[in-house]
Amino acid sequence: MNASVRQGKLIKGQTGDWEVVIGMEVHAQVTSQSKLFSGASTEFGGEPNSHVSLVDAAMPGMLPVINEECVRQAVRTGLGLNAAINLRSVFDRKNYFYPDSPQGYQISQYKSPIVGEGEVVVELDGGKVATIGIERLHLEQDAGKLLHDQSPTMSYVDLNRCGVALMEIVSKPDIRDAEQAKAYVTKLRSILRYLGTCDGDMEKGSLRADVNVSVRKPGGPLGTRCEIKNMNSITFIGQAIEYEARRQIEILEDGGQIDQETRLYDPNKGETRSMRSKEEAHDYRYFPDPDLLPLEFSQEFVDELKAKLPELPDQKKTRFVADFGLSAYDASVLVAERESAVFYETVLDKLGNRARDGKMAANWVINELFGRLNKEGRDITDAPVSAEQLAAIVDLIGEGTISGKIAKDLFEIVWQEGGDPRALVESRGMKQVTDLSAIEKVVDDIIAANPDKAAQVKDKPQSLGWFVGQVMKASGGKANPQSVNDLLKSKLGV
Repeated sequence: MNASVRQGKLIKGQTGDWEVVIGMEVHAQVTSQSKLFSGASTEFGGEPNSHVSLVDAAMPGMLPVINEECVRQAVRTGLGLNAAINLRSVFDRKNYFYPDSPQGYQISQYKSPIVGEGEVVVELDGGKVATIGIERLHLEQDAGKLLHDQSPTMSYVDLNRCGVALMEIVSKPDIRDAEQAKAYVTKLRSILRYLGTCDGDMEKGSLRADVNVSVRKPGGPLGTRCEIKNMNSITFIGQAIEYEARRQIEILEDGGQIDQETRLYDPNKGETRSMRSKEEAHDYRYFPDPDLLPLEFSQEFVDELKAKLPELPDQKKTRFVADFGLSAYDASVLVAERESAVFYETVLDKLGNRARDGKMAANWVINELFGRLNKEGRDITDAPVSAEQLAAIVDLIGEGTISGKIAKDLFEIVWQEGGDPRALVESRGMKQVTDLSAIEKVVDDIIAANPDKAAQVKDKPQSLGWFVGQVMKASGGKANPQSVNDLLKSKLGV
């Protein structure tokens, strides 16, 4: 286990400190046109039961046929998690009856998964990192969906989702508090989106997590865990862990014991509640699926997929820091979502001097653009200011055509009205004044009006900033700050 993993936040109880131990099973819907074992569509939002083949409906005599694209996506995900890829894996039947699973079993993988051990490195507050181990990744079918609100007396079944390919990504019990858990899911979702193997849309159920929580005295033996099922919000995952850990601590400190069970989280009440006692693996009577041969592929197949992997968040972050002089924090913000990184790089591509403008472009993307998007509850894909427009604004500052203050006014105009920033600067007279003679009169007037302050500048050079501010104000922000500074220094003898 990585040493940094142990630095989780301890919870104070009546009998001292307690440590939370968390493991997660994340179910990620595979990005593919058709289901894992049938040709039915995986498109979201169709009419109930409109994307159901005879295989999905478990009609007699229907045989599953493996979807090669789903295999590719699982292997690519394993490579993105720095995990071992197993060239031979086995599909098993996991037997249980549920109305939304017409086969009466789920085709999954048990002892021989397609992907073995890997890791995810997550960044925490204060620049700390934690390495969370991945136990395995296996492919399995999703179940359908029960609709309870269509009739007062019956539940309806929609099998559109039944048979859709899922990757179950199982972490080791390396997570030590709610913040680490949230950071882990956030980073995992980011990697999946970069790879294009899952869209990570938690609202649509494309990414869901089962969270195993137990508590123990620091360094003590592992406690009995409870599993919180089907979490589809990173915020709720954090809340559920905090509540569940405190619930377990209170029981143990009162002399009780924890029952191993499956629980649900109620976000309205902010609490977990019991759902059922936890099944063990033998309860599912796993055995190899007799209709499917073991899944085998070559190392060449894996190497070919590895060679075509995109640049992943950590690699991109390292490059942004090295090539553009960004801080580790700024680089992390830019690479967190693939679309944000693409936007930033598009801005840089439009700029003539990438080395000169890398930091300035990052500041504008993070502070001005992201800040405004967050304020209005919008997404980068819905930004009113394009990468090309933002690049033009940064370029105008870099070449000295406009000041930083004027640039903010220009950004506001482009946000509200659109248009070409360069044309707007020309048509609205926003150019920076660099003509010393034009600035000189303003400087002379302000010095003449403030003789006392002018006399103090030699003794208090920092008060020069007041004069710079006054000149900038008088010129409507159009004077070049450097020219103003130089002019004031020479006139005041600093």
